[in-house]
Order: sequence, then C-alpha cells, then structure tokens
Amino acid sequence: MAELTLADVQAARELIRDVAIETPMEQSRWLSALVGGPVWLKCENLQRCGSFKIRGAYVRLSRLSPDERARGVVAASAGNHAQGVALAAQMLGIRTTVFMPEGAPIPKERATRAYGADVVFEGSVLEQSLEAARRFAEETGAVLIHPFDHVDIVAGQGTLGLEVLEQAPEVETVLIPTGGGGLLAGVALTIKALRPDVRVVGVQAAGAAAYPASLAHGHPVPLESMKTMADGIAVGLPGEVPFAEIRDHVDEIRTVSEESLSRALLALVERAKMVVEPAGAAAVAALLDEPAAFAPPVVAVLSGGNIDPLLLGKVIRHGMASAGRYLNLHVTVPDTPGGLARLLTEVSAAGANVLEVAHERISPALLLDEVEVQLQLETRGAQHSEQVISRLRERGYRVLE
Repeated sequence: MAELTLADVQAARELIRDVAIETPMEQSRWLSALVGGPVWLKCENLQRCGSFKIRGAYVRLSRLSPDERARGVVAASAGNHAQGVALAAQMLGIRTTVFMPEGAPIPKERATRAYGADVVFEGSVLEQSLEAARRFAEETGAVLIHPFDHVDIVAGQGTLGLEVLEQAPEVETVLIPTGGGGLLAGVALTIKALRPDVRVVGVQAAGAAAYPASLAHGHPVPLESMKTMADGIAVGLPGEVPFAEIRDHVDEIRTVSEESLSRALLALVERAKMVVEPAGAAAVAALLDEPAAFAPPVVAVLSGGNIDPLLLGKVIRHGMASAGRYLNLHVTVPDTPGGLARLLTEVSAAGANVLEVAHERISPALLLDEVEVQLQLETRGAQHSEQVISRLRERGYRVLE
C-alpha cells in the first residue's frame, strides 16, 4: 500500500485548483457562545456538487492513463461520491456508471444522471452497491473508483485540511463527519503534518459507527447492521487506506445520535441559515452534545448539503421534537359548552400554538361530565413547555403528558 504524504496532498491541490472552489469559513456566534470561544463552520455544503467529494474524485480520475479512461469508470455511492465522480468524468470526457443503494436520495440520483452518468440501483446498503460495482468492473474492464479507499481519493480530500489551516490559522480543534474515512484521513494527515498540536476529531452516526470497533481491533471490522438518516456517512466497513491514517493521526472518534443529528440540522437552518444533509451536520451535533469538550478555536466541517426536500421537512420536525418544540398533552375538561374554548384560551395565553385537537369521551378514567382533550402544541422549547403545563395545572386542569 502506497504511503500518503503531505506532498501528495499539496500536489492534489494543484490538480483541483480550477475545479473545486475554496469554500467559505463562516464564524458562528451562537456556537461560539456555547463553546466559550470562536467556532468556525467550514462550508463544504457550498462546494461544487454539494459536498467535498469532487476533491478526491477529480484527483483520482485525472491520474488515470489514456487506456483506463477509454475503458470508462464505475463507482458505488449513496449520492455524494456519485456526483463527484460523474462531474469529474464529464470534465475529463470519461464514460461513467454508478451503482446506488435502493432508496438513495432522489436529488442525488437526478444530479448524478444530469452529469452524464448511467445510474443502476443495487442493494440496500453501500457495501452491496460496491460489490455490484466490483463485478461490473471485472466484467467490462471499467476502472473502479472507490469512494474512500485509494490514496488519490484521500489526498484530494486532504486539500480541505490545507484550507482549514489557511482560513483559521489559530484553530485548536477540528471536527469532521466520518463514514468510510477518506475525508477524515486526508484532513488529519494534512493538519498533523503542519500543526501536530491541533486536535482532530472524527464524528460518526451512532447507528453506523464502524471506526470505534475497528480501531479497538487494530484493523477494519464490518458492522453487522446499520440504521441512520445520515446516508452520506453510512458505511459499514472502513477502508484500509483511510484506516491507517486515522489510526495514526486522529485523536478521537465520537458518535452522535439521530436526535442529535436532527437538532444540529435544525439549528444550522435556523441559526446559521445553512442547509446541510444529516451527515453534514454531524460535527455540529457533537459540539451541541458536549460543547465544553472541545478547546476553541474550533472548526466544524459541514461536509455536504445534498438533502431531499421531503427528508429535510421530516428531519426538521424530528429536530423540533428532540428540542422540545412539540408538546403532546391529554387534558381533562368539563363536558359543557365553552369548556374547550376556555382551555384553548389558556393555551393561547401561555404562548403555545395549537397544531391538533382531538376529543375522547369514552374512557373508564373519565367521569360522566368530563371529556379528555388531546392537544399537540408547538412551543419555544422544553422550558416553555413546562411553563404551559404549569399554567394549565394552576388553572385547575388535570394534565397528563
């Protein structure tokens, strides 16, 4: 296995200088207040194709021989790598086939096709799509472009690390969303070569966290199952190339829950005005989970922004629920004219917004002259929800959460 060096990353940067954009580094005042020092967002969600993947994909494809280019390329991806490979191939005039798992986000599929790639759905997880891509390569002679397990891919992703150090030279901690590990490996190698004092942290979705067990065993270990909304980092087996770099250069791997991912995505939309996919919000999720754990200045990488609008709506609702912005109550009221109106007046006075109302009149727990009202309310958060409940109880209502 070829050894990756800082010189490889620097050479990769020259290759992509006119292809990938230098994405903005935006200071986040609300995260800075939580952490107690400067926090910066590295906005790879604004990169071409909506993620960092164009960096590594273009480096890999640009180094193919004329014979390899003539045979075409094949890739496997849930969407971001697919778009990066498809765009790079379009630029270089290379025929492309991409295998995607069933259920891959529709915008990612459409964008991949728009760049000229043929898309084939195969399997329910990335590893099954990757096996199909390998078979296709063997049968047709196409060159397999692995999403993370190749030195050119890792070198290309490492160019983001050069930008981080140039844009935030005082950085002390860098948090990076992590799936197969290509981005984390490249950035960690780069930063540690230039600033070994900087703490580099990889962040995985708890439902698809292959690295903790793999690092504990000293080699890549496959997950038996995965379940996460963060399709961009849902990888069940680390690659040999990134694993070695992560083992040697990364200080810590953290995991975040689905609720944390939802809250982070919602917060980025509301506070930073940034649209990201769940995988792209992983670094911010780790910050929100334990802000005191990271020495500032902190850079949190927003690794991608390719999210289906339907999923965005679901995740926002999930994030609001996780943040205590929805409140479900069962309230007993007198079954008399005006009873419901008086209850809703109290709810309004408490500053809550009514989303749904339902009645339950048949229950052994109710007296003959009572009715149970089921309310779904929108509140400003957990503290406001408690205030609403307290107000209703002070007014004599029997409230069950």
